[in-house]
Amino acid sequence: MKLNRQAISSLFSPAISSVLTSAFVFCLSSTAYAEERDVATSTSTPESNVSLIQTAPAASTVAVELPLDTIAQETDLWNRIRSGYAIPDLDNQIVSNQLNWYSTRTDYIQRTVQRGSRYLYHVVEELEKRGMPTELALLPFIESAFNPQAISTAKASGMWQFMAATGRDFNLKQNMFKDDRRGVLDSTDAALTYLERLHGMFGDWQLALAAYNWGEGSVQRAIKKQQAMGLPIDFESLSALMPNETKNYLPKLQAVKNIIGHPEQFGIELPKLDNQPYFVSVEKTRDIDVRVAAQLAEMSVGDFTALNPQFNRPVITGGSNTKILLPTDNAMVFRDNLSKWNGPLSSWATHTVGKTERIESLANRLGLKPEVLREVNLIPAKMLVKAGSTLLVPKSSKTPDQDISLEIAEKAQLIIEKTPSTRQVSIKVGKRDNLNSIARHYRVSVADVKSWNNLKRDTLTAGQALQIHVPVQQARAKNSRVIVAQNNRGNRNGKVMSHASKIHTTTKIALAKAKPGKKHS
Repeated sequence: MKLNRQAISSLFSPAISSVLTSAFVFCLSSTAYAEERDVATSTSTPESNVSLIQTAPAASTVAVELPLDTIAQETDLWNRIRSGYAIPDLDNQIVSNQLNWYSTRTDYIQRTVQRGSRYLYHVVEELEKRGMPTELALLPFIESAFNPQAISTAKASGMWQFMAATGRDFNLKQNMFKDDRRGVLDSTDAALTYLERLHGMFGDWQLALAAYNWGEGSVQRAIKKQQAMGLPIDFESLSALMPNETKNYLPKLQAVKNIIGHPEQFGIELPKLDNQPYFVSVEKTRDIDVRVAAQLAEMSVGDFTALNPQFNRPVITGGSNTKILLPTDNAMVFRDNLSKWNGPLSSWATHTVGKTERIESLANRLGLKPEVLREVNLIPAKMLVKAGSTLLVPKSSKTPDQDISLEIAEKAQLIIEKTPSTRQVSIKVGKRDNLNSIARHYRVSVADVKSWNNLKRDTLTAGQALQIHVPVQQARAKNSRVIVAQNNRGNRNGKVMSHASKIHTTTKIALAKAKPGKKHS
């Protein structure tokens, strides 16, 4: 593409021609840069298991269609947001209250803006592509304070606070390995699609926002109620029927909108935000640990996770459809370091649980520490892992160096349930006892017995003391049997009997139909 300076000069005044010529020069240079970078990335080495999806500076940072007096402002993202305000202002006492709350908490404003600085450019870009009001880019300020890891008391998650069911309605995958409600790209696309749909339903952005918070059905019922009484159906008129959270929802957005619009009026100095992409998408083809990805990008794990919060586990699974986000400067660093990387990219595999059991017994059988399995699989204490569950486990020297299959990555699930209340029972090993007989008698696993007693071997010695954890009801029954045996043998000195003796004596007593002795506390 060539620049026709004469054509521009013939159509516009000298001042305008100068500006437009500069803009076209910038676009041409950006295009050349992109073409050169595309050639470079197409010749990546076999070890470079990623390709950059977006690398060139966005040519849209120079918009020829804009009036000349806004072109200079386009270097500032805040001005770009202000220029796209399109939702009618709300002005009432609730707005004043919210404005007072936010404007007196400058530290909170600064922290939230700092978090949002990573995502705002992308959100504004997507809003403008759809022709939507740009103050909607400030909605995560209200929803989550721009924290993509935020989880509400109602279990809504992510920067845009999607409930699980609503997320599924908008194709946000939620499985063991990732939750797209927290993903920056997917959740933003879903939120804007939802807001567009709500606006189409109500024909009013204020009501669309109320429905985003309260639910479309609730807003529809409120409208019908107002109409039945011949009353107006605008946001302020409907607010009397709204719960407090929804009643304050739009006023909160209006307050933030006012502060961003005129920060100087509130004594707030916003940090400078350049009108350019903060991150780029990087396509991956192999599993890679979060720690390794951050190391290759020369970022802290915290900074990496802030851009890639959707990954639930320490390994990023999936094929080329799974993308990671990296700051523009770090993307090329990542690629260069990856081409030189000689170590494993992932150190994790999966294990399918064959039967419902405790983490302790599972860990013992797999030769792992229970704490490791709990932490990496996010399993609380005192929980059983149900049969058919998938656990993430460290790879060993015997584990094949292969990726987690796409089927497991998509369908894996972890099902846990509370461990029944247990009581500790102390026994002594008899001459005829072994681990299998004791485990069978108390209806527990051999692995549990070994775990509870820190046993490294499968052999026991007569007289050895063991601790067994059994369900409370079972423990009471067994204690009653032990007491019966002790009373009928005249063993009242409080010594603990052997496991074999308990079984033998209790059987004799049962056959003789002996009456139970006195209960001891």
